Amino acid sequence: MMELTDIATGLQFPEGPVAMPDGTIILVEIAAGRVTRIAADGAKSVIAEQGGGPNGLAIGPDGRLYVCNNGGMPFVEKNGSTFPGLAGEEARLGWIEVVDLTSGHTEVLYPDCNGQPLLGPNDIVFDAHGGFWFTDHGKTRLTSRDRGGVYYAKADGSSISRVIAPMDGPNGIGLSPAGDRLYVAETPTGRLWAFDIDTPGTIKKMKGPAPWEHGELLANPPGYCLFDSLAVDAAGNICIATIPSGLTVVSPDGSKVERIDLPDLIPTNICFSAQEPNLAYLTLSASGRLVSMPWPRGGAKLNFLT
Repeated sequence: MMELTDIATGLQFPEGPVAMPDGTIILVEIAAGRVTRIAADGAKSVIAEQGGGPNGLAIGPDGRLYVCNNGGMPFVEKNGSTFPGLAGEEARLGWIEVVDLTSGHTEVLYPDCNGQPLLGPNDIVFDAHGGFWFTDHGKTRLTSRDRGGVYYAKADGSSISRVIAPMDGPNGIGLSPAGDRLYVAETPTGRLWAFDIDTPGTIKKMKGPAPWEHGELLANPPGYCLFDSLAVDAAGNICIATIPSGLTVVSPDGSKVERIDLPDLIPTNICFSAQEPNLAYLTLSASGRLVSMPWPRGGAKLNFLT
């Protein structure tokens, strides 16, 4: 187990960390419905309280914060840890929103895709062209589940399309360092998929047994393994927060899969420092912590994070 350093504690199910150039970390507290900034000394300041369930974050070409809001979910406290619950029959649907980092002003950018409501937007990544890919995790209830998909949208609110569907609980999403491959992690299946990008917002069709299958299965570790969000490091490795209590690192071609144990049942995300090339940050959500850990490589460059 790698050495971890606590940066901030007492967070209400943190997720979506973004390491900013000024050394602060912006993340969400899903259970509190807000976006929070964490200073280097662990001090917290609220950027916006928009409600629902803010989840994945990314800085866009206009310098604003783009947020996947899953609409909100129930949480359960047990033995000092926080766990997400199942959606109710009347669970609120989600949306994509944008937050001004100075004023905290929040506006909804996409509540639907061409008239079809978004179910539970989860994670997001910008490409070099100013568009963004995001996952819709769907909703999981006691006896039924709405399957999700992957979408591509423009930052100005002018265009959104569903590109990959159906998928089983797509969660983490990221781009290769060259921007030519899209990685998507599914939670309930514990699968990591890779898709070759054709033009901005489109993918190439790969060979598969079914017409809706477009990807290459890169990893599907044995045993109980739920994939959450992910980040790509400078060597192109895909680093996936893994439930329970782990971080899965997959080589770009899928030939090597490693696991790093973590002291939290629900690690949800990882990002890499914008200032120190050998430092990573992780959200440990069951215990409400943001921690740092040494990393042998830096992170792949994120578009518009300057």
